[in-house]
Amino acid sequence: MTFIKTTIAVLIGAAFLSLSAQQPTVTRKVLMQQDLAIPGYTAALVSVEIPVGGREGRHTHPGTVMVLVQEGTLTLDYEGKPTATYKAGQTFSVEPGRIHEGINKGTTPVRAIASFVVEKGKPLTTQVPN
Repeated sequence: MTFIKTTIAVLIGAAFLSLSAQQPTVTRKVLMQQDLAIPGYTAALVSVEIPVGGREGRHTHPGTVMVLVQEGTLTLDYEGKPTATYKAGQTFSVEPGRIHEGINKGTTPVRAIASFVVEKGKPLTTQVPN
């Protein structure tokens, strides 16, 4: 019985490692960040790429985010709202503190530009455990 339990545990662990190794990597690059004329606030412009099959992971932002999808089709799971799909040329915004996740269910990479306005010193993004 111990051998079977050990074998099952090893197989589950191997499957988990295999799945996590296959998860495509989302890339984010801060293109510009600067303090605003509004005391205590900063703005950032960030390039985001989500490869085919990729997902950002559930996360929040401390301020409003506005997004322009440049290429591909982005599926957005957004706390308290129906799942929505945005294509190249379309825009959307995310309210501060709302849990959401961008997912690429399409056949081409998603490229987007995100514009953040946040209190100075706060992280642009905070991951949320599943």
